Order: sequence, then C-alpha cells, then structure tokens
Amino acid sequence: MAKRNQSAEDVTINLTPMIDVVFLLVIFFMVGTKFSDSESRIDVSVPSVGPMSAMSRTPDERVVELTADGRLLLDGTPLTIDQLSQTLQTQSAAYPGLKVVVRADSGGSLQHFAEIAHVVRQTGVEKIGIAVKVDTAGGGGLRR
Repeated sequence: MAKRNQSAEDVTINLTPMIDVVFLLVIFFMVGTKFSDSESRIDVSVPSVGPMSAMSRTPDERVVELTADGRLLLDGTPLTIDQLSQTLQTQSAAYPGLKVVVRADSGGSLQHFAEIAHVVRQTGVEKIGIAVKVDTAGGGGLRR
C-alpha cells in the first residue's frame, strides 16, 4: 500500500469571506434604515382618565410597638388596645395576607406584651412576627 504524505499545513476554515459578508449586511442595514422623528410628530388625541390608584394594594407590614412606659403605637401612631383591635380587624378582613410585627421594649412587662400579641392574633391576622435585637456581645442571653 502506498503511504500518503500528510501536508505540513493544517486544514483551517477561512473566515475572511464570512466577515466581509457580515460587514456588508451591517452597512446595508445602516444605510437602509431611516432615522427620523416622523412618527412622534403624528397628531393623536389620547383618551384621558381620572386619577389612578392601585386596585388592591396590600399594606406593607404593620408594626405594633409597646414602649417601656406602656404606650401602644401602630406604625408610630398612638392608640388604645380597642382601637388597635378594630383597626387590625378591618385591615385583616380587607387584606387576608396582612403581616404584623410586634415590638416591645425590653424593659417593659412581658404580660403586657403577651396581651398585645394575643389581641393581634384575635383580629384575624395570621402572619405575626416578633421583633428582637440580636446581641452579638453575648451579654443579654439567658443565664443559669
């Protein structure tokens, strides 16, 4: 059998014609495209509507705060337990996914905090959170 001599040159694909064609297409589209403001100058009478408002936007999470002196705040507004219950009951009925975070001062009464959390739960709110501060120094943990 005859032995074929392999050429020293590797077979490669010449990309030069393809690059030339791509550049010609780019030039063709750039020249053929008409950049003008003619569409923006068309006189169209757009219909008008009244003021826009969200159809059913749920409120962000509500924050119930209990201060060290026993004051009760809902998103910074002072109110009584009955007002809190009524407000949250109304909002819970309107927005079933309402979230409420209960924050209490660490120097306050645990009993008062538990009562507030219970009132929030009785209003129908299912997503209740308790705000705490993580003590990275380890000084505020439980002691035995």
